[in-house]
Amino acid sequence: MTQCTPRQLEFSTVGRRRIVAQFDGGAISSDAGALLLKEVEARTGLLAGAARCFTDHRQPERVEHRVEELVAQRVMGLALGYEDLNDHDELRHDALFAAVVGKVEALAGKSTLNRLELTRADASAASRYKKIVADEAALDALFVEQFVAAHRRAPKRVVLDLDATDDPLHGRQEGRFFHGYYRCYCYLPLYIFAGEHLLCARLRSADADGAAGAVEELARIVGQLRQTWPSVQVVVRADSGFCREALMAWCEANAVDYVLGLAKNSRLLERITAEQEEAAELHRLTGEATRVFAEFGYRTRKSWSRTRRVVAKAEHLSKGANPRFVVTSLAATDYPARVLYEQLYCARGEMENHIKEQQLALFADRTSAATMRANQLRLYFSSLAYCLLHALRRLALAGTALANAQCDTIRLRLLKLGARVRVSVRKVWVSLSQSYPHAQLFEHAWRVLRAPP
Repeated sequence: MTQCTPRQLEFSTVGRRRIVAQFDGGAISSDAGALLLKEVEARTGLLAGAARCFTDHRQPERVEHRVEELVAQRVMGLALGYEDLNDHDELRHDALFAAVVGKVEALAGKSTLNRLELTRADASAASRYKKIVADEAALDALFVEQFVAAHRRAPKRVVLDLDATDDPLHGRQEGRFFHGYYRCYCYLPLYIFAGEHLLCARLRSADADGAAGAVEELARIVGQLRQTWPSVQVVVRADSGFCREALMAWCEANAVDYVLGLAKNSRLLERITAEQEEAAELHRLTGEATRVFAEFGYRTRKSWSRTRRVVAKAEHLSKGANPRFVVTSLAATDYPARVLYEQLYCARGEMENHIKEQQLALFADRTSAATMRANQLRLYFSSLAYCLLHALRRLALAGTALANAQCDTIRLRLLKLGARVRVSVRKVWVSLSQSYPHAQLFEHAWRVLRAPP
C-alpha cells in the first residue's frame, strides 16, 4: 500500500532557517469566533425561529440533517464570509463549525443546502427531491418579532426607513428586467429598517415603480407592531421615490406620520424664489454653503387628494443652487422646518450604510438562482445573517471599539480566529491562538453574552 506524504511548501528563509509548510495541522479552524454567534443565537433564538418557518415533509427516520441545522449552517456560513454553497463541501468537515451549528458529525454538503433553497411555494406540498418548504409570511413576521423582542419597554416612536436598491443580474433569472436608471439587468429589492434593525427585505423585479408594494409591507409591519405597542408613534421616512399618493393617503388613514422627499418642479421652485436669492447673497458674502428654509401648503394639480405641508431648503453651494423639498404630515409646532429637514429627514442616510453592509458583507446580491422564489430565500438568509451580526454588535459590543463597526469589520476582528479543535466523548476542546490581538475584546463579548439576561 502506498503511503502519501503531504506536499511541502517551501518559502524564503529566515536567516539560515528554511520555512517549510504543509497541510498537516489536523483539526484547526479559522472561524473560532463563531462561538460568539452561537451564544447570540442562544440569547435571541433567531435561527431556531427561522427554522420553524419551514415545513419538513421528509421521513423523520431517514433525516440526517434537521432543518434547524441546515438553516443554521447556511446563515452562519454567510456571517463567516462563505457566500457560495460550494464552500460547504469542505466547510462541513470543520469540527468547530459543526459544533456551532449544533452537531458533532459532518454537516450537510452543497447539494442538500441547494435543495433547501429551491423550496416550493405551497407549504402543504413537496416534490420528490424538494421536501422542505418555506413559509414566506412567517419569515417576514420573524424580523418584526425580533425587533420587538429587542426592546424591554415600548418605545415612544418608531421611524421606519424605506429604500430601494439595485441587485445586478448576470444570467437569465426569472423576473430580470433592464433598469434605465441603473443601466443593467437587475432586481429592485425593497428594504425597510427601524434604526439598525432590519424589518423587511423584499425581492422585486425591476419593471415596477420604486415604491411598488411599499403600502402592503407597511400595513403588515405597522399592524404587527401595534399588536404589541398600540400607542407607539410610527413615522415613515423615505426619499422622493416613495412620495406617492397611495402611500401618503394610507399613512393619513392609519394614523402614521411620514417625512418623504419631494421631487422639485417649476411650481415648487417658484415658491422659494426669495429664499434662493437670500441664500445666494449669503453665500456671496461668506463664501460658505448657506441654507434658508421655508414651508408652505402644496398640492399637485392631479395626483394628490389634498394639500400637504412642504418644507423647502433653499441652499447655495460653490457649484450653485441646490434646492430640496420634503412633504410631511408632522406639525410645524413639533418639527420646525430646519429641525425637520436636518435632524429628522437627513438621518435616513444611515439606512443606506446598512443596505451596503448586507449587500457587500453578507452577499444579499448573490441572487444567481433560476427562480425569484429561490433568490428571495437567499435574501432571507442574508437578512438573517445581518440580524445575527447586528445582535452581536448590539448585545456584546456596546461601549467597545466595535460598537459601531460594520459587519465585515466584526467578522475580521472577532470571528476570523484560529484555533485547534479536539472532540472527546464529553467535550469539544477549542485552543485559541495565543497571539490573537483582540483577546480582551473577545473575552468581554463572551462575558456579556454568558451573563444572565
